[in-house]
Amino acid sequence: MPVIRGPAGKRQPLPPVREDYPIMVRIEGAVQLTGIGRTKLYELIGSGEIESVKIGRSRHIIVASLIQFVGNLPRE
Repeated sequence: MPVIRGPAGKRQPLPPVREDYPIMVRIEGAVQLTGIGRTKLYELIGSGEIESVKIGRSRHIIVASLIQFVGNLPRE
């Protein structure tokens, strides 16, 4: 089962993805979906907080990883 690092680096399973969501999006798609800037998105990928894969020369973000990241954000 795919996992992601959650708060404090703890590994957590990725949430299921709905059928009407794409499984992966490119960086620009993730920026549009979340409103997170490109630079911050690359930082989150580098830290392992958001999971991505490289296919050819393109980086793709796992949508389930985005959903989990947003779900783990603190609420104000």
